[in-house]
Amino acid sequence: MLKRPRRNRKSQSIRNLVQEAILLPQHFIYPLFLLEGNAPKIEISSMPGIFRLNLLDMLHEIEECLKIGIESFIIFPVVDESKKDKTASYGTQKNNFYVRSLRIVKEKFPETCIMTDVAMDPYSSDGHDGLVENGKILNDKTLEILVQMALVQAETGIDYIGPSDMMDGRVQAIREGLDKNGFYETGIISYTAKYASGFYGPFRDALDSAPKFGDKKTYQMNPANSEEALLEMELDIEEGADILMVKPALSYLDVIHRLKNHCHLPLAAYNVSGEYAMIKAGGLKGWIDEKKVRNEILISMKRAGTDMILSYFAKEWALDYLQNKIY
Repeated sequence: MLKRPRRNRKSQSIRNLVQEAILLPQHFIYPLFLLEGNAPKIEISSMPGIFRLNLLDMLHEIEECLKIGIESFIIFPVVDESKKDKTASYGTQKNNFYVRSLRIVKEKFPETCIMTDVAMDPYSSDGHDGLVENGKILNDKTLEILVQMALVQAETGIDYIGPSDMMDGRVQAIREGLDKNGFYETGIISYTAKYASGFYGPFRDALDSAPKFGDKKTYQMNPANSEEALLEMELDIEEGADILMVKPALSYLDVIHRLKNHCHLPLAAYNVSGEYAMIKAGGLKGWIDEKKVRNEILISMKRAGTDMILSYFAKEWALDYLQNKIY
C-alpha cells in the first residue's frame, strides 16, 4: 500500500500537528445569568453547574474566566415577575439593574468583550419576544421597543448588541438607532438563524421567560428549513450585522456550514441549554462519557465552520484545556 492514512495518526504529537479544526478558550462566549440585588447564587436545576449570579458573584466569575483564557461573555437578566408588563417597559429604563450592572462590568473589566441580549421576553408579562396584541406578535411596533432597549444598553459601553427576537428588520432598525445616537462602535451580533427549537427549555427555566400562551413559531424558524437561513443571512448582512449566529448548534451543523460557505462575516453558534443539559444528564446517569461527548460536540461545531461558540461548557472546557485534558 502506497497510501497509509494511519501514519498521520500514530502519536498524539502527530495528531496535534495535522489537526484541522482548532478550538481554543478565546473562541468561547460564556453565557451568564444576572440576579438583581444581593441574593446568593442559585444553581439552575435543569443545568447542573450553571448558576444565577448576583453582580458581585458575576464579577468574581468573570475574573476567574479571564485567568483561563475566556475573554467574552453574554449576560442575561433574571427579571422579577413584578417588573414585567406587556410592553417590556423595564427593559428600556436607563437605570434598570441590568443596565447598571453592565456598566460596572465594563468599568471593572474593560478588556472583556461583553454581549447583551435584546428581546422583549425577559421583561414581558406575555413571555414573547415581540409585542402582543389580540394574540398576534406585532413586528414593527416591536422594533421601536427593541431600538430603545439597545440604546440604553449601548450607553453602558458594552461591545455587541445581541437581538435574539427574530423580528423582520430589527438589525437595520437597531443599527440606524445606534448610529443616530453616536454609538458607531457598538456592534451587532445577530441571531440570524434562530430556530423554533425544543432545546431551549432549561434556558427558560433560568430566566422564567417561557411564553404564557402559544409558541414562537411565527417568528422563530422552522427546523425543517435551511434555504430560509440563507435569506436571513443576506438580510442581516444588508442591514448591518457584524457577526452572524446560528441557534441551536448541534442539530444545525449543516446550516452553520452553509452560512460559512456563503458569507465572509464571522459566524457564531449557540450551544444551547438543552444541548448542555442532555450531555450533563447522560453523564450523571453514567450512560455516556460526559467529557468525551462534550469535546466531540464542541469540535463538531468548529469543524462545521463556526468562528466562536456560545456555550455553558466554556469554563469547564477551558480548565480541562489548560490541564491538557482535551484530545
